[in-house]
Amino acid sequence: MTYEGWILLTACLVGISCGMVGCFLIVRRMTMLADAISHSVLLGIVLAFLVANSLNGIYMLIGATVIGLVTTFAIQSLHNSGVQEDASIGIVFTTFFAIGVILISLFARDVHLDVEHALMGEIAFIPWNTYTVFGIEIPKATGMLLCISLFATLVILLFYKELKLTSFDAALAVTLGVPVALIHYLLMGLVSITAVGSFDAVGAVLVVSMLVVPGSCAYLMTDRLSVMLLYSCLFGAASAIFGYYGALLLDASISGSMSAAGGILFLLTWFFSPRYGLLRRYRTMKTS
Repeated sequence: MTYEGWILLTACLVGISCGMVGCFLIVRRMTMLADAISHSVLLGIVLAFLVANSLNGIYMLIGATVIGLVTTFAIQSLHNSGVQEDASIGIVFTTFFAIGVILISLFARDVHLDVEHALMGEIAFIPWNTYTVFGIEIPKATGMLLCISLFATLVILLFYKELKLTSFDAALAVTLGVPVALIHYLLMGLVSITAVGSFDAVGAVLVVSMLVVPGSCAYLMTDRLSVMLLYSCLFGAASAIFGYYGALLLDASISGSMSAAGGILFLLTWFFSPRYGLLRRYRTMKTS
């Protein structure tokens, strides 16, 4: 595959994996948690490096997943103690992100870890860091994201009924004996794994965008969760493709252009959606 092909494939995998997971955050009204986890995982990555003294992907994945779950637990604990949910999210993720930044400046100055890389990533470098599988050189980030995308799809398929029920009616789920707390932390773990898998390639800004925007576009297109998941994959991939070519045209940041492309797609969907679009609402008001 060409250099450009690997970048597009990697970006599409980010859009697909984040888009699917983000759908459940949207229907649960927890989109700000995506911002919290995607920033907090920096602390997990730094701690994993300090403990293992290695930037190996598996250590990063474990560290970030643990911190993602700790972030969720801390936010829930503060909220249960009386702190407003949005304030809980702001307190926890800014604190964890700040600790991660401090640890980088103290112990990882000479390592390929820095705040700019954490926020924006650099997907253009992805094709140069490879390993060989069956005689084919594959970028490490692409291989990891492919595995994460397949894992996320498998988890969603296996626990689809439980995720759907707890997302729309947690009280009924409790009545039916569904382990609501366990499913909640399963989803948060999936968000953490997806975020850290995308983190090194595209940075926190695009991770947040991909966790929220494709699912939001899909939410405007359908009332069925299964169809929403499919649409979110399509919007995620479209944001990646249009953003990449937009970056080439403007000679701009690839991750930033992909985020901007997602925003443009959302505006178009918001306006032209056949179910909830502004144009349809205007026509309905005009004819009534």
